Formats: sequence, C-alpha cells, structure tokens
Amino acid sequence: MSGKADPRAAGEGTTSRTRLDRGRGALGPALELVHTGRAPTRAVLTAELGVTRATAGAVAAELEALGLIRVDARPGAAAGSQGRPSHRLAVAEEGPVALAAQVHADGFRAALVGLGGRIVATAPGCEVVDADPAKVLGSVVEAGARLLRETGRRCVGAGLAVPSAVAEPEGLALNPLHLAWPAGAPVREIFAECVRAAGIAGPAFAANDVNLAALAEHRHGAGRGSRDLLCVATGHRGVGGALVLDGRLHSGSSGLALEVGHLTVNPGGGRPCHCGGRGCLDVEADPLALLTAAGRAPGPEVSLLKQAQDLIRGHYDDPAVRTATETLIDRLGLGLAGLVNILNPDRIILGGLHRTLLDADPERLRAVVADRSLWGRSGGVPILACTLDHNSLVGAAELAWQPVLDDPLGALTRSA
Repeated sequence: MSGKADPRAAGEGTTSRTRLDRGRGALGPALELVHTGRAPTRAVLTAELGVTRATAGAVAAELEALGLIRVDARPGAAAGSQGRPSHRLAVAEEGPVALAAQVHADGFRAALVGLGGRIVATAPGCEVVDADPAKVLGSVVEAGARLLRETGRRCVGAGLAVPSAVAEPEGLALNPLHLAWPAGAPVREIFAECVRAAGIAGPAFAANDVNLAALAEHRHGAGRGSRDLLCVATGHRGVGGALVLDGRLHSGSSGLALEVGHLTVNPGGGRPCHCGGRGCLDVEADPLALLTAAGRAPGPEVSLLKQAQDLIRGHYDDPAVRTATETLIDRLGLGLAGLVNILNPDRIILGGLHRTLLDADPERLRAVVADRSLWGRSGGVPILACTLDHNSLVGAAELAWQPVLDDPLGALTRSA
C-alpha cells in the first residue's frame, strides 16, 4: 500500500466541508423541521430547505454528529415502492434535554424534555405551593437537577411555566393570584438563580403557562399546521388564552397579550372577579365555577381540575351536573365567539377543563360560537381539544430549546 494520500479522498472531504459551509445557515431550520415532525426523510428536508440533496445530506450529518438527530441511511422500502427509499430522519432518543418546570395553584412539577416534545423523565409532583416563590422554584429546580443526575443527560437550558402574565423584558409575574405570590414577583430572575445554583448549564426562561401550552400544541399537537391558532384553557384556577400568528407566539409589546380571562360573559348577576368586574370568563368558566354551579363543595383531596373533570365524566346524567356543564359551555362559547370576531383564527384549541366541556357536548359549544360570531356563520372555525399531556411543561422546554433551534452549533458550543 502506498503511503501517499489519495487525492480523490481529499477532494471528497473538501467537497463535503464546502457543502456543510454552504448549509451552515440551514442547520437551525433543518433541526426545527425534524423537531416538529415536518421532515421525516432527507428528501423532504431537501425540498423544504430548498437546497441540493448533497447539502441537505451534509446538514443532516452535522446535526447527527451534534447528537441532535438520527439518520437512518438504510430504511426499509414500502411495499410496491420504486427506487431506493430516502434516508429517514428522527430526533436522537438519547440526545440532550431541556429542564421544564411548571407551577400551578395545586402544585408543581419538573420534567426533562427532549427534541420532538418528548418527555424523557418526570419528578413526582408536589401539591403544596409556598407563598415564597424562591422556595417553590428552588424545590422544583432541585427536583429537575435530580432527574439530570439520575439520567446523565446533557441539559441545554431550563424553562418555567407559571399561571400569570409574565411582563417582558424583566420576567415579572404580574398577577400570580392563585399562588399567593406577590404581584410583580421577578420569577425569571429567581428561576435563573436557582438553575445556576443547582449547577445546571444553559439559559433559563419563564413565561405564562397557557402561552406555552399553545406553543407546544402548535409545534407538536392539535395546533400543528395552523397559521393563526387560538388557544383557550383553564387548568386549576382561572382562564387563560394565547395566540399563535403566522407560526409565532404573539405575546404583545410586553408579553401581556390575550388576557382572555377578563372578557365579560355574564354581565347580569355574574360572579365578582378579582379584576374588579363581574361575570368575567376567569370566574365563570373554571373548575371552581363548575363545582359551584353543580352545588358541589370542593374537597381538599385532589385538585380542583380533577374534581371538575371527574364530575362531568362520571355524573353527567345528574341533572344538576348537566345543567352546570351546559351553563359553562354557553359562557365559554360566548367568550370564544367574541375572540373569533376580533382575531379571526383558523383554528381554536381548548385545554384543561375546557377540553372536557368540548368532549361533553361538542355540538352545543360549536353552535354557540357559530351563532354569536360573524366568521363562525360564514363556515365555522374548527374547535379541537388539545392533544398533548402536560403541554405547558412541553412548552416550557420549547423556550429552552429555542436557542438551539436558532443556532444548533453555537448554542451547544456555548453550553458545553
């Protein structure tokens, strides 16, 4: 064997590097396409990116080398198919994760979430929320740190979902009413300090829980493929809303857009709301409102959300429960109709108890929206249930994954 280098091999290496250099700017868009399931094969990736097949191959190879995706170069051909099947692309199952945390009125939870919105591990939830946000966030971050130690996964960053509007750019929780936290608590700063103290690498983020649920559903769930997506949900207390416009979460000039809970849906005789009004969606269409309307006293043994859902699912034949459910459906439908008139979304998704209301009587809810909205009468807006379990947790992870999606090579180099 000659000791001289093969000039053809050197040329092939140079060509491969050239292709990758040309496609370096496509690393982020390529990763997002695989992350959201829109590029299951290299052929689809090539078409979506608008690059040559060779460049797409170099980009996919680089993402695989970074441990972010897996390329199957020898997929089985479908029966009756012609020619060689395209390389299949998937997120790397053993790749990096983001630490996701969620705090709500009935507890908090931590999880590790990989690319593709896949929950890799979860810590047991806590059902007690201290009035001091630093204590709560310290506990949830430590739970996440234990998961990282147990799994040995690399962490790209951390995201937090809270049941409050989060003002930008400071990251202040303006109205964490159901947590008994002080208004304006600097949750992002506290969370970031806890993340650093736990020795967790990567940036830390915080945002409203329904905004994050909408983001997760748009990328991985019932909102996938929608351009202008409206999400309305009630978890344990109150009602929240979010809007995805042209594929991007719309948070307004300072993060406070879509405070839909304060739409008036029962002006005459409605319940008093903490905002000073009466009959707001926030107090007319949440779990406590259902339990109250059905004449059931809430118990301490399980969350309000579970009590309300179990009541509808297990006792819908009870006239009091049916009447209460129909009342909440009508209130919710009235609020959705107003939002449709203003926003003209191409899809509505409902989460939490609202998903259960939709399941209980979908035709009633759709009829109320169609009857009270201009655009509903012209053909109807699809109203669907959210499909992801723990979508706010998945959305919190999306915050941490976003820098990697924007610049995979740079983000992973910085967090190394």
